[in-house]
Amino acid sequence: MPRELTEIQKKILEFLINHKADRGMPPTLAEIAKHFGYRNRATVQQHLGAIEKKGFIKKNPKLSRGIELTLEDKFFIPRPVLGEVAAGNPLTIYPDAVDTIDLPTIAHMPKDSFLLKVKGDSLKDAYIFSGDIVIVNPNLEPKNGQIVAAILDDAAVVKRFYKKKNEIELVSENPEYKPIVIDKKYPSFKLVGIVVGVYRSMEKKAG
Repeated sequence: MPRELTEIQKKILEFLINHKADRGMPPTLAEIAKHFGYRNRATVQQHLGAIEKKGFIKKNPKLSRGIELTLEDKFFIPRPVLGEVAAGNPLTIYPDAVDTIDLPTIAHMPKDSFLLKVKGDSLKDAYIFSGDIVIVNPNLEPKNGQIVAAILDDAAVVKRFYKKKNEIELVSENPEYKPIVIDKKYPSFKLVGIVVGVYRSMEKKAG
């Protein structure tokens, strides 16, 4: 069983995981040093050595990218939940983290993405339930039919997105809810991002 990592070790390990997921290869020592603002690679080597001793990686000193993730699918990293988003009636979204959740490392977080907690049952037919955590990517342009997170009159909703000639429809996946129809010029509407993943803890309580 691996020993617990320090905060900086968690951050370095998270960087290793995300770098490999984004680029298909682990970073070099120079890339790690640059990312964390270290002036020399010796500091990086010390941290990597500690992470290796705790059983999370293996190093091959003969390779410039010789870092192997040994427990990539077996441990969790804490991630902040930035607010709650309504699958139903609009709900307030908070500017600061309201909770943290341990996501498995296989739940890759794209660059700039963030987590929101779902409240309500309007997306139940899309298998998104109250209490689920959605991963939202703010860097993608929405396509019709995708599930998005949006701000409407200072409240947040998560719905299917449909762009029409003069209006936008936010549609539920539950016949009990009517679509929200918005004029394109509506000043209080803002698209937050595209839902690119859903995480459901088997231990969570019903929302």
